[in-house]
Amino acid sequence: MDDDAKPSPTPRDNPGKGLFARDLIYAVGGGFALFAIAAFAFDAGWLRDRKAGEADGDQDVQAAMFQPPPDSAIPDGPEGDAIRRGQAIFMNTSANASDFVGNNLSCSNCHLDGGRRAKSAPMWAAWTVYPKYRSKNKQINTMEDRVKGCFTYSMNAQHSPTGGPPPPGHDVYKDLQIYMHWLATGAPTGEDMDGAGYPELEMTSAGYDPARGARVYAANCAACHGGDGQGQYDINGRPVFPALWGPRSYNWGAGMARVNTAAGFIKANMPLGQSNRLSDQQAWDVAAYINSHERPRDPRQTGTVQETARKNHGGEETYYGRTYQGRLIGIGTPEPTLRARP
Repeated sequence: MDDDAKPSPTPRDNPGKGLFARDLIYAVGGGFALFAIAAFAFDAGWLRDRKAGEADGDQDVQAAMFQPPPDSAIPDGPEGDAIRRGQAIFMNTSANASDFVGNNLSCSNCHLDGGRRAKSAPMWAAWTVYPKYRSKNKQINTMEDRVKGCFTYSMNAQHSPTGGPPPPGHDVYKDLQIYMHWLATGAPTGEDMDGAGYPELEMTSAGYDPARGARVYAANCAACHGGDGQGQYDINGRPVFPALWGPRSYNWGAGMARVNTAAGFIKANMPLGQSNRLSDQQAWDVAAYINSHERPRDPRQTGTVQETARKNHGGEETYYGRTYQGRLIGIGTPEPTLRARP
C-alpha cells in the first residue's frame, strides 16, 4: 500500500435522478454505522469511564493489577466536584479544555478507561512516582509539568485558541491532578507498579517496516480510525475515534510519535477490546506505518528539522528527521481546521 495513496473519487451521480432517495439511504446508513461505532466505543470505555473491575480482553491480567476506586466512591462536596471536573476534562479534553487543545484528541485516547487501564499508562501508577527526573527535558518534573507536556505535544497546544498549554497553576491542572490523586487512592507511593506505562517490546529480528504495517493497519485499524488515518466522527462532527496522523493528531514531540512507544501501546491495547491479538512484529510494523506519516511540527523546532532531530530526537525510534519514500519527515502539517466540539 502506497504511503501517499488516496482513495479514488466516487463517480458522480446522474443529477436530478433519485437524489433524495440516495441521500436518505446515505444518511440512514451512515447514521447506523456511526451509531454502531459509537456504541462500541462507549462499551469499550473510550467515551465514558468504566467501573473498577470492568476490563476487556485480558481480564485476568487486568484484575491482578491495582484497582482504582469506582465512580460511586467519588465523594460529595467541593472535592468531589473537582474530581468530576477533572474526569470530564480527561475523558473529553478537546471539549472541556478546548482553549488549550489544538486537535481533537483527549487524555483518554492514550490512557484508556479514563486513566484506569493497566498497561495503558494508567494515572494511578503515574501519580505515585512524581515529582521525578525526566530525560526528555532534563529536569525534575512535577505532575503539573508532566500534564503541561501532554498539552504541548499530544494535544498540540501550539494550534489551540490560546496558542499554548494552560498557564502555571491553572484550574485545568488542579482538576486533572485531583482526579489522578483520587484514582491512586490506596496505591503505594515511590515505587514502580505492575501495569505502569506501556509495555516495552523487544525489537524483532525483522525490525519494523511501514509497508508491512500498511497491511496490518488495513486489516485491524482502518475500520475505526479510517483508511486515511483521520479518525471517525459522529454526524455533529464530534470525535468518536482519534486521528492517528495528519493535522488533527499528536505532534512530533509527543511520546506516541516514537515507534517503540506506539508499538507497546498497540500490542497491549489494540485493536480496542482485543488486547494482545497482534503479534509483536505486527505491533512494530503498524506503529511504523502510523508514525511514518506527517503530523504537526515539533513545537521545540527553532531551526531545521535535521537540527531539531539531533537536539531532541537523538537515539529515538522515530521517523522524525528521516527521509522516507523521497519525503523528509517532520516538516509538519498545516494548521488544522478542527471539527465541532460538543
